[in-house]
Amino acid sequence: MPAPDAITCDKLAKLIGTPKAPIILDVRREGLRSQDPRLITTARALPEDALTPAALARLAVELPGQPVVVACAEGHGRSQGVAAWLRHEGLRAEYLEGGHAAWLAGGHPVFDASKLTCKDAQDRSLWVTRSRPKIDRIACPWLIRRFVDQRAVFLYVAPSEVASVAEAMGAAPYDIEGVFWSHRGDQCSFDTMIREFGLNLPALDRLATIVRGADTARPDLAPECAGLLAASLGLSRTYSDDLEQLEAGMSLYDAFYRWSRDATAEVHDWQSHGKAGA
Repeated sequence: MPAPDAITCDKLAKLIGTPKAPIILDVRREGLRSQDPRLITTARALPEDALTPAALARLAVELPGQPVVVACAEGHGRSQGVAAWLRHEGLRAEYLEGGHAAWLAGGHPVFDASKLTCKDAQDRSLWVTRSRPKIDRIACPWLIRRFVDQRAVFLYVAPSEVASVAEAMGAAPYDIEGVFWSHRGDQCSFDTMIREFGLNLPALDRLATIVRGADTARPDLAPECAGLLAASLGLSRTYSDDLEQLEAGMSLYDAFYRWSRDATAEVHDWQSHGKAGA
């Protein structure tokens, strides 16, 4: 049974990829992170000088009101101390039981943080793509925010200006021709991000097939492709503002992800669900 201020790896893994996921802070020593730079999905690596009481007090002011999980190498004094100080600052903070080692031992997802090369002064990853998104340009931001960087910033601009805006803002262009984060062969940009970040989750693989079929006119890849295409085109006509569409699309992909993870075997009909008391 975990300590009162601890969270188990299994419980945290269930929250990641959902809107209820906590902020995860990686406080491993720099030497350990250099040996294994992979981070728990969505984790934010804190440098040594960010772990003093004064620095943690400043961090607590910057963090939004969602729960915090602190992870060190094995869940000992380093993460417990940081979590305790954040609770002192009024945050809901827990430490990860067993730390990074237990997370890896449990086969839970990590990502390659070295691929995040375009960041702003607040350490948020920056991305830019074509305006008027449909499928891939909504799916990719959802993937980044749910599994890589919760604070990621996405810019939508005219197609002809993506390259110049990327250079001016120091952002990573995606889902356009001739860039790293884009289609490769019959795979779409969503596939590329899953592979490059090393996000090994069966539910994401299942979702990637649906995204690929909807985004590349191959509805035969999965029965759900047609539904995603219809919903995506409907969103693009409902919202004239790309960022408003992105926020609405986050809920859409949340639903498809939870189906992919938890509900593929469930069926529904009026006889089993429509009876009184059922």
